[in-house]
Amino acid sequence: MSGCGGGGGATTPAAPPPVGTPPPPPPPVSNAPATGLLRDTFRNNFQVGTAITNANAQSSSASADLAVDQFGMITPEYELKLNNIAPNEGSLDFAEADDLVDWAIGNNMTVRGHALVWHAATPDYFLQGSPADIRLRLEDYIAAVMDHFRGRITIWDVANEVVSVDLYRGDEGIGPDRRSNWFEAVGNADYLDWAFRAARAADPTAQLFLSEYETENAFKRRWVIEILQRFADRGVPIDGVGHQFHLNLDTDPALALAAIDDVDNQFMGLVNHITELDLSFYRDPGTCWESETNCIADIGPTAPDGMLATQAQILRDLFTGFVQRSSVDVVNFWGVKDDDSWLNDVPVERYNYPLLFDRGGDPKPAFLAITDPSYVI
Repeated sequence: MSGCGGGGGATTPAAPPPVGTPPPPPPPVSNAPATGLLRDTFRNNFQVGTAITNANAQSSSASADLAVDQFGMITPEYELKLNNIAPNEGSLDFAEADDLVDWAIGNNMTVRGHALVWHAATPDYFLQGSPADIRLRLEDYIAAVMDHFRGRITIWDVANEVVSVDLYRGDEGIGPDRRSNWFEAVGNADYLDWAFRAARAADPTAQLFLSEYETENAFKRRWVIEILQRFADRGVPIDGVGHQFHLNLDTDPALALAAIDDVDNQFMGLVNHITELDLSFYRDPGTCWESETNCIADIGPTAPDGMLATQAQILRDLFTGFVQRSSVDVVNFWGVKDDDSWLNDVPVERYNYPLLFDRGGDPKPAFLAITDPSYVI
């Protein structure tokens, strides 16, 4: 008996290919990261999310595929804003918002409700009448929207960008409240109290946030904290602060991390969410934003390697800091791929590269820098 356990028969060798036949092509090289790599890297620290539109989600776009593959939370870019749900008085339209929320939940993603009050998304009719009229309209709207999404959305940006933008006149700047259409219609900032109280009454289990940009600016941050202290004095319910962090390649990460520390140091028990993170490749003067003049020239369709490396280092430093701060529950990018970003069109149209994935959907050095500690920038 043979000591080998073979198949019992000889195998006929395959015939060699004809002379001159080219070798088969190598398998394609995939730059796609492992499924879930981004969200799993920080699973024990915080959720990592991204903003997306319903149009992207329903079209099975590359951005939608990457969102499902790498992120654990989505923020609807505009579907939950007041002017989309209630463009006309007397009726509410949840169709687009429902589609996107259900898509996210169906893909095991959390949804952030953005945003109940934002000056730039408020139809004129909403602010007509007396302060009492406006208050009733606001309270009814918040109750209806939060009841509609109860159990599907548990995190809400109740108020968005309500802090004064009068930053550059030093102690002559008017703050802490933005003189927005809401402020002017009501005559003061009481609308914030109304909104947060209505939100708590509508869904006592939901987390309620004040979301603000440029909290990395120490002067503006003083105004944020002044509003938080006012809330505390009045017993206004709030669970946390959302820091948008629309940063630039010359931003010192320590300034952004200081914003989180300053909220923590108020000892109000508030959590911190990073709500709209991106890093623009341009640092434009104020005139560019005000009148589209003196803007930095378009760097073109290929991002310079040095700028990509700078972006990667800043994000690595930021994420290291976020991990070290237990009050950070969420880090949310404002878009998936570079061509998703609002920064390609604002303040002027040009190529920008503010996100983790390039226009082809491949991970950039910034993605590698925050998911692989051994990656050399």
